[in-house]
Amino acid sequence: MFRDFSLAVKQLGDPRFRKVLLLGVGLTLGLLFGLTLVFMYGVAWLVPESVTLPLVGQITWVGDVLSWAMIPLMMGLSVFLMVPVAAAFMGLFLEEVAEAVEERHYPHLPAVDRIPLAETIRDALGFLGVLVLANGVALVLYLLFAPLAPVIFWLLNGFLLGREYFQLVAMRRVGRQQAAVLRREFAPQIWLSGALMAVPLSIPVVNLLIPVLGAATFTHLFHRLTGAQAKA
Repeated sequence: MFRDFSLAVKQLGDPRFRKVLLLGVGLTLGLLFGLTLVFMYGVAWLVPESVTLPLVGQITWVGDVLSWAMIPLMMGLSVFLMVPVAAAFMGLFLEEVAEAVEERHYPHLPAVDRIPLAETIRDALGFLGVLVLANGVALVLYLLFAPLAPVIFWLLNGFLLGREYFQLVAMRRVGRQQAAVLRREFAPQIWLSGALMAVPLSIPVVNLLIPVLGAATFTHLFHRLTGAQAKA
C-alpha cells in the first residue's frame, strides 16, 4: 500500500499529472468566480433600488451592500467547495493519470479503449454528490463524537475515495461489472488505501493533489492485487 503511494508521489512531476491538476483547479476557480458574479448580479436584480424604513426614510444602498456581500460569502463557501468540486472536474481527466502510470510502470500491458465521456461525466457528478451528501450527514457524527471526528472523517472519506478510484482504474481493464466484483473481493485493502488518501484531505493545498495521487495510487494497487509487476 505504501509502495503504491510512494510510486504515485514520485511521478507527480509527470506532465500529464500536472495537466489534470491544473485543469481541475482552473475549472473550479472559473466556476466559483462565475457563481460569485451570478449571485452578485442576481441580488442586485432582485433587491429594489430603494427601500423606505420607518424613522430612517428612503435608503438606496441596501442592494449594493447585499450584492458585494456575496464576495466574502462565496470565498467562505469556497473553502468547503474547492476540494469536492475540483475532485469532480479532475474526475473527467483521471484516465490520463492511469494511462501515464501504466505507460511508465506497466509498459507490457495492452492499450485499452477510453471510457465514454458520458459515463465519465455521470460517474464524476455521482461521486461529487455522494461525497458532499455523506460528509454533510457525517457532520452530526463529528458533533456527537468530537474527539473522534478526524478518525471518522478519514474512515468515511477513505471508503468513498477507495471505492471511486479503484472502480475507475479497474473498469478500464475489466469492465464495470468485474470491477465491482474485484472491489468487493479486495474491500479491506481498498479501504485502507483510501484512508491513506483521506488523511491529507485536511491539509490545505495538499488536498488538491488527492484526485491525481488517488488515481495513480489505485492504478498501482489494482495491478498489484491482480498480479501485474510494476517497474520501479
